[in-house]
Amino acid sequence: MIQYKLGEVEAAFAALIWDNEPLSSSRLVELCADRLDWKKSTTYTVLRRLCQKGIFQNEGGVVSSLVGREEFAARQSEEFVDEAFGGSLPQFLAAFARRKKLSAEEIDQLQKLIDENRG
Repeated sequence: MIQYKLGEVEAAFAALIWDNEPLSSSRLVELCADRLDWKKSTTYTVLRRLCQKGIFQNEGGVVSSLVGREEFAARQSEEFVDEAFGGSLPQFLAAFARRKKLSAEEIDQLQKLIDENRG
């Protein structure tokens, strides 16, 4: 089962891959050196970790995602709601709305989602 939690460093690394995929592992090393100031060994260590999590693959020296950015974010959100609100989307929305006033446009968007998913 894929774990949909990444630390700050892993998230920055994942973003590099998603923004540039598919890419050669040597190009990934160059990007990480340039943008994250990493050594080759660090790049391969983090890549191996995220491949083991089932998020990316490195086949024949080509790195690509097994899980896209949007799918990953959706699954992260689901896990958060499950853990923090017992899986209750209404409880999550109520807690969110107590802290941040929803705009009319946001309310309309939520209503549209509700209508599309009714029945």
